Amino acid sequence: MRDALILVDIQNDFLPGGALPVPDGDQVIPVANRLAKYFDLVLATQDWHPPEHVSFAANHPGRKPGDVVYIDGQEQVLWPVHCVQDTPGAQFPPALDTSRITQVFRSKGADPAVDSYSGFFDNARKHATGLEDFLRKAGVQTVYLLGLATDYCVPATALDAVSLGFQTFVVEDGCRAVDLKPGDGRRALERMRSAGVQVVRSDQVIASRAARTPKTSNKASPTR
Repeated sequence: MRDALILVDIQNDFLPGGALPVPDGDQVIPVANRLAKYFDLVLATQDWHPPEHVSFAANHPGRKPGDVVYIDGQEQVLWPVHCVQDTPGAQFPPALDTSRITQVFRSKGADPAVDSYSGFFDNARKHATGLEDFLRKAGVQTVYLLGLATDYCVPATALDAVSLGFQTFVVEDGCRAVDLKPGDGRRALERMRSAGVQVVRSDQVIASRAARTPKTSNKASPTR
């Protein structure tokens, strides 16, 4: 049974100093780097928005970040402009060890008309990102997730993974929450547990995999 580590949206704009900083978001990087050594398949997602994206408050006159609107019947939280395609804010931070990453999925949020929190589908579930197909072709049955943020893209990805039949673990100390409303991160963890996601700590993952020889050589360069 093969498994994979999925790094969710560890991008400059979500770190302190970025356009949409997640509090202590940079603290997930050491956890990601440490855990990646114990997986021979490491994948990553990136928010990858066009400038005219529907989730940007700047594209809704009179609205501000944090407002909620409805677009085609879907609730949409409005955000500051962030992770615009081919800008520094959309890139991985230099501290993240990208040498371990085999494949990067960049179709998240690329459609200007619909947001995408999950690494598998857009929020309307009309289009897939290719992540599921990749995992199945690679023979993956178990996924471990960490990244940003605990209350948005991580649970969306984890809940889709469970619904698709993957055994799913979320590494709690490898995630941080936006907490737009206080307690959103805690509630997201409870929601994931209720759906069958196993919430673990990085030291538990490492202990369970310590008998395996860590992979220290670069398997491949990131594929864009």
